[in-house]
Amino acid sequence: MSSPLVFIDGDQGTTGLQIHERLRGRTDLSLFTLAASERKDPRRRAEAINACDIAILCLPDAAAREAVDAIVNPAVRVIDASSAHRTHPDWTYGFPEMAPGQGARIANARRVTNPGCYPTGAIGLLRPLVQAGLIPASYPVSIHAVSGYSGRGRAGVEEHERSDAASAPAFQVYGLELAHKHPPEIQQHTGLAHRPIFVPAYGAFRQASC
Repeated sequence: MSSPLVFIDGDQGTTGLQIHERLRGRTDLSLFTLAASERKDPRRRAEAINACDIAILCLPDAAAREAVDAIVNPAVRVIDASSAHRTHPDWTYGFPEMAPGQGARIANARRVTNPGCYPTGAIGLLRPLVQAGLIPASYPVSIHAVSGYSGRGRAGVEEHERSDAASAPAFQVYGLELAHKHPPEIQQHTGLAHRPIFVPAYGAFRQASC
């Protein structure tokens, strides 16, 4: 029996590189990616996705949606690292510790959406309290969170690792317009009745242990 063919689709940023690092020593999987010159070619991406057993998407949200829309092979299983499908009812939320049986649901799912780093912490803390009635679902919740600068993506890495990185901020609050993409995900998977107030920040360290 041949090894499952795993296609890792992305620009080889932080997420894609870490996935490669964790999987490349596996002998029970066959990994492949597109060449840099082909990564933004919709035709080549569609061909690659439809030819694999498992597609891991390390893409911006819009590109992840386009990649999924291009799938016509019903046998392809997808793990999406973007936030594009985290509240979609047809996708399984990839947080196995979130609820009893969630691990089995993930293992059997055709479409799995990887949870966000901030939401993983918020859901892990709040969901049990809401379900136990210790925090009423209607209670107003505010979340202040700090991540490493790699959470900003390429811009954050370049700002803190370039030659003049000494001028980069040691601590920076952002998302003050309260339109960050994580609150809907947090609200849905914690069981809160109202959207939480979310105030994210990043520090002058590459990555936290979340």
